[in-house]
Amino acid sequence: MQGYKKFSPPMSTLNKPTKQEFLSEMSDAYTPAGDSLLIGTAMLDGEVLPGAEVRIPLKTLNRHGLIAGATGTGKTKTLQAFIEQLSEKGIPSLVLDVKGDLSGIAMPGQENPIIRERYDKTGYFFTPRGFPVELMSISGAEGVPLRATATEFGPVLISKILGLNDTQSSIMSIVFKFADDSGLPLIDLEDLKKTLNYLTNDDAGKEALKNSYGAISPASLGAILRSIVALEQQGAGTFFGEPSFDVQDLLHTRDGMGVVNILRVGDIQNQPQLFSTFMLSLFAEIFMTFPEEGDSGKPKLMLFIDEAHLIFKQASKALLSQIETMVKLIRSKGVGIYFITQIPGDVPEEVLSQLGLKIQHALRGFTAKDKKEIDKAVENYPSTTYYDAGELIQNLGIGEAFLTALNEKGIPTPLVQTFLISPQSRMDTLELEEVHSLLQESVLYSKYKNSVDRESAREMLTQRMEQAAATIPNAPAKAAKASPVPKEQPSAMENVLNSKLGRTFTTTIAREGAKFVLGMLGIGGRRR
Repeated sequence: MQGYKKFSPPMSTLNKPTKQEFLSEMSDAYTPAGDSLLIGTAMLDGEVLPGAEVRIPLKTLNRHGLIAGATGTGKTKTLQAFIEQLSEKGIPSLVLDVKGDLSGIAMPGQENPIIRERYDKTGYFFTPRGFPVELMSISGAEGVPLRATATEFGPVLISKILGLNDTQSSIMSIVFKFADDSGLPLIDLEDLKKTLNYLTNDDAGKEALKNSYGAISPASLGAILRSIVALEQQGAGTFFGEPSFDVQDLLHTRDGMGVVNILRVGDIQNQPQLFSTFMLSLFAEIFMTFPEEGDSGKPKLMLFIDEAHLIFKQASKALLSQIETMVKLIRSKGVGIYFITQIPGDVPEEVLSQLGLKIQHALRGFTAKDKKEIDKAVENYPSTTYYDAGELIQNLGIGEAFLTALNEKGIPTPLVQTFLISPQSRMDTLELEEVHSLLQESVLYSKYKNSVDRESAREMLTQRMEQAAATIPNAPAKAAKASPVPKEQPSAMENVLNSKLGRTFTTTIAREGAKFVLGMLGIGGRRR
């Protein structure tokens, strides 16, 4: 492996029988026959054992994984070193960087006494180096902007971002169908707002909607419109547009090294539902775009979701079900998904059960609730005769972790306390000048930085409404005093949707959402 140069450790320190049994078992479990990544060195009774390498096979990396641990235990550095080795193996990655401290991967690190001491214990030499990086952003600020059209997202995911109820979600599907049948491209939120305005306020729009799909009350359309305005206020307006991002651009390599695509999402705390839905849309696009890989020997792409609890925190049950489905299916495309969070319980059990690699840093048991979480965490790992896992998990040092993985036959490996290697790149953020320099050299930034505002639903409907107004010259003025407006009654369609039969229908639609995400009902892959 490049960067980590090995020398032979003295064997005199490995003569204890218990150590020999331990070393023999760990060697069998963590010395893959094929290509692998180095995670660190095994530990026993608090001692680092040079020569007892902990390696995981490349061929099982698409079986997903978890990096967990309390704040300050070294999760981010573990993630950084993991990504570096993937890059060395020619495997590109996409990383959601919430804290903004992973951009330093682009620059060589610097040796210091702490790093020197760590490498002295493991028997490796530190070789500082940087790695190829693309900085990305949903908002478009200081990164390659990741855009998608409203049509590509589709009515199901749009409804979930907006937090619409079942009735409103059904109406949103009708709005998309109307736009599709009418040849109205829905590119951005302005297109969607204009379409809703047209169907609510324009006589021709209301008539067209009623004739083809049945009447819908303006109040319902207005409620959806207000939800879109609220979403815009969260900054989501810049995400919807063109050119939409092509997921094939995540697969680039440079000089044989996989590109590390860093998606900077520092404001995810304010928009958890937007980001969880964005990730699901990304998963769906990858699933429908990438071919089946079979047993290729190494993954095609790795996805890392930092602070994963923020993704799951406000996700609905339907959305969680869809994420679980995608996690199960996407590995056949040669894609691995890794969640980084504080405790395994942050990840839903249905997703957690799909994760083959688990790297557990220390957990702190200050309260009764903390201790319950520790007990749950220990239950997620294989039993062992070498460690008191419940006790040791609270006393792991910084840069140490419990680890279990899948061997090349897909069998879980025994639990091992691991002294983790440290990153070769900078363990800090980039300076602003360095960020600008990376963007100036980026081919992807040049490709996506300028938005394209082609003719779409907004312009087309504006023209229709202006032409309609021009054909009615000298229209009589409305009476100065308007007659009382009667309370608006639900439309026939809404009565059906709110009936027992309608609720059954909409529940079925929600249950079939995963199929919708996979494209069976048309979501994604519709670039126009």
